[in-house]
Amino acid sequence: MNLDQAFNTFLEESREMLADMERILLELEATPDESELLNALFRCVHTIKGSAGIFGLEHVVGFTHVVENVLDRLRAQQLQLSPKLAELLLRCRDHIAVLVECSAEDVDADLQAVSAALLAALKPFQAEAAADSEPAAEGQLPAKAPARVEATGGGRVSGDTWHISVRFSPDVLRHGMDPIGFIRYLRTLGELTHVATISDALPAAADMDPESCYLGFEIDLRSDADKAAIEDAFEFVRELCQLRILPPRSRLQEYMQLIEELPEDPGRLGEILVASGALTRAELEEGLRLQREHDLQSEQPHKPIGEVLVEEGMVAPELVSAALKSQAKARESKAQASQYIRVQADKLDALINLVGELVIASAGVALNAEKSGDTATREAAAAMSMLVEEIRDSSLQLRMVPIGETFQRFQRVVRDVAAELGKDIALAISGADTELDKTVVEKIADPLTHLVRNACDHGIEPAAVREAAGKSPQGTVRLHAYHESGTIVIEVADDGGGLNRERILAKAIERKLVAPGTPLSDSEVFNLIFEPGFSTADQVTNLSGRGVGMDVVKRSIEALRGSVEVLSAPQQGTTFRIRLPLTLAIIDGFLAGIGDSTFVVPLEMVVECIEFTPAQQQEAADRDFINLRGEVLPFIRLRERFHIEGPRSRRQNVIVVNYAGQKAGLVVDALLGEHQTVIKPLGGVFAHLQGISGSTILGNGSVALILDVPALVQQAMASEATGFVNRIGSIGKGAPSLPAPAAS
Repeated sequence: MNLDQAFNTFLEESREMLADMERILLELEATPDESELLNALFRCVHTIKGSAGIFGLEHVVGFTHVVENVLDRLRAQQLQLSPKLAELLLRCRDHIAVLVECSAEDVDADLQAVSAALLAALKPFQAEAAADSEPAAEGQLPAKAPARVEATGGGRVSGDTWHISVRFSPDVLRHGMDPIGFIRYLRTLGELTHVATISDALPAAADMDPESCYLGFEIDLRSDADKAAIEDAFEFVRELCQLRILPPRSRLQEYMQLIEELPEDPGRLGEILVASGALTRAELEEGLRLQREHDLQSEQPHKPIGEVLVEEGMVAPELVSAALKSQAKARESKAQASQYIRVQADKLDALINLVGELVIASAGVALNAEKSGDTATREAAAAMSMLVEEIRDSSLQLRMVPIGETFQRFQRVVRDVAAELGKDIALAISGADTELDKTVVEKIADPLTHLVRNACDHGIEPAAVREAAGKSPQGTVRLHAYHESGTIVIEVADDGGGLNRERILAKAIERKLVAPGTPLSDSEVFNLIFEPGFSTADQVTNLSGRGVGMDVVKRSIEALRGSVEVLSAPQQGTTFRIRLPLTLAIIDGFLAGIGDSTFVVPLEMVVECIEFTPAQQQEAADRDFINLRGEVLPFIRLRERFHIEGPRSRRQNVIVVNYAGQKAGLVVDALLGEHQTVIKPLGGVFAHLQGISGSTILGNGSVALILDVPALVQQAMASEATGFVNRIGSIGKGAPSLPAPAAS
């Protein structure tokens, strides 16, 4: 067995458990009595503790054991989950996350001090458990106290003591065994609270045999021993008696808990009961023997072992029901587990890279087949291209994950920030099932965190201010995700007071970012908050006020080939709308030629292609827009934009693209058709280029640049806005109407 690989699996599973633990604790704050959530919370800590013990992480085992005791009392309804306890358990969860990542040698004095402080804070919540157990030696953890919960379901357990029913064989005395001696021995295991002699089997005096035993006993024993230890007291007489041992009420609940916590593949019903301690191996063997006898003697169908054990009084019916549920859950879990396989991320990335090279090679084969003119070769190349496209789509789907898991992390962020600021803030999540590339998810987490914290700090007003404005005292931060035009849109919105346009503009003028009197749209003013060091806060706090962060947010999003826009309205709130590509690896592209250069436009953003006739070119010589079926379409001449030399084509075309609901045109020389595009990042030397997001390799080995459509669309819209006043003036002087559109 590869221990390193096993330990890495433990770390991954522990991180998942800790994420679940945080989510469950936050849900429990709203529904503290939800038993299913409490059980799930206990299982998270119990699983981490058990797995840590396998790898000898005693510092994890020791700490989680105390947390487990507190959670056990919560499950047993001996504690109520107060806000104070919830906060403490969240801190314990964070500390466990640190301990799991540390080896025993890495646990320094600071970590030990944090552990000691948290254990001291937990002590009042486990007082009952400590009182029921022996004082622990220094450095040791208190033993787990059994849960004192009443059994339900009409079981045969009637007291909080072990009940032992024994019927001795008539031959027991002939074998030199003293039945009373075994009963006396039970005193070494605990306290005999009741012993009743059963004499139903006594014959008439004349028929008695002085060497035979006709007595049985019903015994109540108060003891901490388990069922196997009590059965061992009758070890030497086990074949000469009929023995039934029923657990006390507290043990019945404990057995049910143990059954619930058994491994995912517990086995058959009898093995489940033996593994939990509710049934001994000897009882199981006897039950199986009685089952076989029944099947041989009766014409009725096979009798389940559970029914046999209950009828013979070997086990309570509640435990059989719990064991059957455990079996069903194990089968369901096993069936579900068979649908998934854990794969290392680097292996998946290597696969995507190989698929990318396969796409490039396939394009080369298709190009050579087209040049050859051989029909059979072209058909084979076309078939291969279709298969490669399917492989590409399937491979990319492997990296697509729902964004909901990332959204759920912000429940804790909002809770902690609201507590620190003294505000009442709720987090609303929608579109959690929206999928995007795992790489994008990982890189967008930090920018989202900053935006959410800003929404809580700057966006949501204090409760008194909200009530004065006629709002609910509880503010809401909303996370929403959806697909649009081949991109994913993530919105971080709040229902606060909105951005103060005049204050932002005044601060920008003060910092000489904007000249006084410059006419700016709302969008342009709001975008000033992304300038480095920009802040309108009066005071510097732990959360904000230093002007550090929003510029980093924008750079991080743009590094993912995305964009961010700000929408705000007074007293209605602010929305940050982030647009990101679905994947960073392979896309469908549309090839366009300008001179000897080739460019790629993401196909999802292409609306249509139209001819740009010489007449239209002449009419639009001094303007950057055309009339597209009555709609003003701003455009960019890519030849001038990228300073491409060479003869101009007599026939030009306009590729109409759409981004964020805005249309623009890209003027090119030639339309070269669709192409599967493997995205290659630009080197550091070209990172500053505007309007280019990456590159790709074509089938003939040449390099094509991938256009940054969002940046180009924004440039086109800005150009149109700049010339708007001039156009109005021209129309007022009797300028000719907009040129008519050409046929597509």
